[in-house]
Amino acid sequence: MTKAKAKAEEKPTGLDLLRAPFAENQISKLPKPTKAQTDAVRANFKEGIRCGECGGWHHPKVVHLDYVGHAALTDRLLDADPSWNWEPLAFTEQGLPAFDGTNGGLWIKLTVCKQTRLGYGHAKDKQMDPGAREKEVIGDALRNAAMRFGAALDLWHKGQLHTDDDAPEVQEHSPDTGGGAGGSGVVVTPDFTNNDQSPSKTWASSFKDKMGKCTSMDKLIETWQSNADNLRALPEDILAELTAAKDAKKVDLESQQEAPQCQD
Repeated sequence: MTKAKAKAEEKPTGLDLLRAPFAENQISKLPKPTKAQTDAVRANFKEGIRCGECGGWHHPKVVHLDYVGHAALTDRLLDADPSWNWEPLAFTEQGLPAFDGTNGGLWIKLTVCKQTRLGYGHAKDKQMDPGAREKEVIGDALRNAAMRFGAALDLWHKGQLHTDDDAPEVQEHSPDTGGGAGGSGVVVTPDFTNNDQSPSKTWASSFKDKMGKCTSMDKLIETWQSNADNLRALPEDILAELTAAKDAKKVDLESQQEAPQCQD
């Protein structure tokens, strides 16, 4: 056995292990219905189906996103570094994690192998289940921060990250993917690690162009939802600008009678 082959067969460890792909059994399916699909099922329960992919009850044409759940990610973090840790970026006077006052999100610091990176989590309010939202926010923040280490990066990207010779891809965002069970709208992958290059503004400009090319309401909503985690990580002023652009696009689409798919 050559040294090159032996090295290729070695199991990655530490931070390299975080970059390793997740097994199929560790990847879950998250349904992402559009507002129209949700309203249709709410109006008539029989419009929904028991989904064979995610087990939920929803519209038969709902798009599913691949994602790694909290348990699978925790298992990977423990394998990479049994001493891994996370902590809130800020604390309240009572010593509890400080959720931001705007939308209840949480900034965290994730430390793996003595390397620390930031992440942000957010979830919808769950008034009927106190505490559930906070746990979901933490899980969302961990996934967001772990992505900065490369965990499940291929699922975030939804495109081909590397060519056959394993050279980094030059494109800064993924290509468009169609709707349906196999796609998840337009997913644009940002890189917020180099502040000198203002990457958040660059990504926002690219994402705004993608929204501008959407010529159906469903595709616009699908594109926004598919990039929800990346949008939450943006500075508030840039997020507000994109939200205004989305609302303006919605008004424009609502005034049109026809609703074709996104242009390539």
